Amino acid sequence: MKKQRLAVLGSTGSIGASTLDVAARHPDRIEVVALTAATQVDKLLAQCERFRPRVAAMASAPHAAQLAEKIRQKGLEVRVDTAPAAIENIASSAEVDTVMAAIVGAAGLAPCLAAARAGKRLLLANKEALVVGGSLFMRAVREGGATLLPIDSEHSAIFQSLPEDPATWGQRVERIILTASGGPFRTWEPARLRSVTPEQACAHPNWRMGRKISVDSATMVNKALEIIEARWLFGMPPEKLCALIHPQSVIHSMVQYLDGSIVAQLGTPDMRVPIAYGLAWPQRMASGSPALDFGALQGLTFEDMQSHGHPARFPSLALVWQVLRAPEGACAVFNAANEVAVEAFLQGRIRFDQIHAVIQSTLEAGACHPAPDLPALLALDASARRTAQEAARKLA
Repeated sequence: MKKQRLAVLGSTGSIGASTLDVAARHPDRIEVVALTAATQVDKLLAQCERFRPRVAAMASAPHAAQLAEKIRQKGLEVRVDTAPAAIENIASSAEVDTVMAAIVGAAGLAPCLAAARAGKRLLLANKEALVVGGSLFMRAVREGGATLLPIDSEHSAIFQSLPEDPATWGQRVERIILTASGGPFRTWEPARLRSVTPEQACAHPNWRMGRKISVDSATMVNKALEIIEARWLFGMPPEKLCALIHPQSVIHSMVQYLDGSIVAQLGTPDMRVPIAYGLAWPQRMASGSPALDFGALQGLTFEDMQSHGHPARFPSLALVWQVLRAPEGACAVFNAANEVAVEAFLQGRIRFDQIHAVIQSTLEAGACHPAPDLPALLALDASARRTAQEAARKLA
């Protein structure tokens, strides 16, 4: 069997590290040929020592220079790409078959587009490619002939629960149900959210994730972004998408069919499961995750998003339905505003409950409009960030 030549974009993050864990279990099937990171030079160096990729890259020239020098000192045969577009170069390289797109934030959009246009097998863990890129990204997938496989646990679950033929989805599916744990503040009174600290927001009850994604889960903006993703991944209109709180994180998402049947994907809350599915598709392979123990389950519970005070507790999730019906650029503005607000919260400049206020204020500034290409998207993103930064300053 020919080995799958894998590039991991964002290899030092939680998704990247989990991907390498799965790859290490299958050296007969997967060759890690490229690794990239943003700023964690020493962590990327350690990964280069273990996996010996052909090439590595970092998001900035100074960090790339540090990595190159350390690799030289170690005597490793790893080429360091120091070009400004180094990560895009790797994503589209002829040396790569499969790209794990695990870069967090809008910074991952350009490499995702590069991989799509080059016709790669693209394992998508970067929400922003779809949230910000939307139709532009999906057009690149179609025109490049790429194979797009969702890695978010919810979208992987939906993909596994849908019919094999995408042409039948619209006729056979009544709705897509994305499940959500509800995060650490699911039972808190909305007034208590004023006092939330970054440490509390980053302590997810079920999943081990990075700080930004953990905050997004606590605000449920993560679920809002996932709804936008599902709209593009599965071609479903907003009225066929919904969210349901499921605190145990056992059912990762569901598809309801026209006849009333519901197909769900269940498993332990371990990102190695959807990663292994994406790497092996259309086959299966071991992920390293323990199997679900039904005997140990205390029960599965569900809460409607309109009950238990959830609209007041998670206002940005309620906002996503308006965003989906606005001009497409509204999704990019929503995402940019959230990134700025989360960073301001993590730095202690705004309160947790003010994250939504920054998002709402940025959307109301009226800068939402369709962006036909990457430069226009990046310009819209930059403009929204400036507006959000000003909104955050006013709240500080």
